Amino acid sequence: MDERNALIRDLSQPLASGKGWIKFLGIINIIDGVFTALSLIGLLWAWVPIWLGVLLLQAGNAIERAQLAGDEAAMRLSLDKLRIYFTVQGVLLLVGIAVTVLFMFLFFGTIMATVSQRL
Repeated sequence: MDERNALIRDLSQPLASGKGWIKFLGIINIIDGVFTALSLIGLLWAWVPIWLGVLLLQAGNAIERAQLAGDEAAMRLSLDKLRIYFTVQGVLLLVGIAVTVLFMFLFFGTIMATVSQRL
């Protein structure tokens, strides 16, 4: 069992060395969500950065436990939290790209309609 704990400590080292940044980004996401919630429209999606921040804090704490104790369950938990974080970020990026493309079409369509009316 001690060999397994040593392996978990060794495998978790790269993430554990960045746990400070993981936790820092988690706190920044939570603060961003709180500021977003202060606006009336922001209340609709303020939970997203708060949730992402909580995921990062949980991942940072779990990777710390995995590295210090060689805890396999904590290692799995941290990787699962990071998986969810990156999945949500990826979906948000795709939605953002789709909305941007939609607004570009609407904008250029409006410009073209305005120009064709003036000719």
